Amino acid sequence: MNWHRIRLLGLVFGAITLVASACGTSTSSNSNWATATSASGGGGMTALVAAAKAEGALNVIALPPDWANYGAVISGFTAKYGIKVNSANPNGSSQQEVDAFDGTPNAPDVVDVGQSVALANTSKFTPYQVTEWADIPAGAKEPTGLWFNDYGGYMGIGYDSTKVPGGVISSVSDLLGAGFKGKVALAGDPTKSNQGLNGVIMAAVANGGSLDDVSAGVAFFHQLKVAKNYVPVVGTASTVKAGQTPVLFEWDYLSASHGKDVSTWKIFVPTNAVIGGYYSQAINKAAPHPAAARLWEEYLYSDEGQNLWLKGGARPVRMAAMTTAGTLDAAAAAALPAVPGTPLVPTGDQTSKASAYVVANWSAAVS
Repeated sequence: MNWHRIRLLGLVFGAITLVASACGTSTSSNSNWATATSASGGGGMTALVAAAKAEGALNVIALPPDWANYGAVISGFTAKYGIKVNSANPNGSSQQEVDAFDGTPNAPDVVDVGQSVALANTSKFTPYQVTEWADIPAGAKEPTGLWFNDYGGYMGIGYDSTKVPGGVISSVSDLLGAGFKGKVALAGDPTKSNQGLNGVIMAAVANGGSLDDVSAGVAFFHQLKVAKNYVPVVGTASTVKAGQTPVLFEWDYLSASHGKDVSTWKIFVPTNAVIGGYYSQAINKAAPHPAAARLWEEYLYSDEGQNLWLKGGARPVRMAAMTTAGTLDAAAAAALPAVPGTPLVPTGDQTSKASAYVVANWSAAVS
């Protein structure tokens, strides 16, 4: 299937015309929110709000407060609807999110996962189309609503400029130098984490590979390991603050947040490997709080929710439509970093292929 991913990133920046698909199917009016595929299909937004409030809680997972401004998103949802949000395993990976679908009352109601994990786990999701469904480009959603993109950005290399030679990184190959011993890390296990996987994809493209062949990326991290430059820990805000991972492959909107702890933090995006990517929302088909899960999605795709992600430096999927409608936070949009080259956005098939290769070869390369 052609996901039109390169076209999608252009949409977000308004580079080409938005192509939207009409809102699809919905269930007949009923009170069973576990099967409702739209708010209107379940009786309307008023009924959805009432049902979600009656449930009284929402379970989320792997949403650190400083990730795409999720702290403000969660607070905003609770303030608006009075629903408690139970947030589990904030530093978990995309794979760990769906692995937590255990059928218990503590299971996540919703997930925010990378493309490869979304595509591999559609049997665990239930279809739902938010009110703003038509604003989400066709290539950015599964047609029935099993998953739909939420926000995206670019992969970069964040670094403490006081801890690298000359205070600057100008190429990915710089990281092989002697001055980077014990300093280079990924912000996720690439066999489980979408962010970690895209770090390997960026290394591959920067070293002569392609979106269709990421072997050069795995080979690059093997070189880093041999040079003793690779740090085999998952980089987080805490490890950056502690100086344990002063050079970190990470999404640009997440990397920017380290500046509050490390004033000398900079971000390098290689012009020959501008890797863009989106995360996707999905609802657990066995969600303990099915109404709250659907109300959460409605909130995330409202102008309020999309602008909160934008304030966190992420590019919301409705950005083009909101720009046209005049509802986008102009100041937050203006603060986004400039794109240094031509974006390359892996398709779903390319992401799945890259993931399979990394899963099969990563351990031998870096252990």
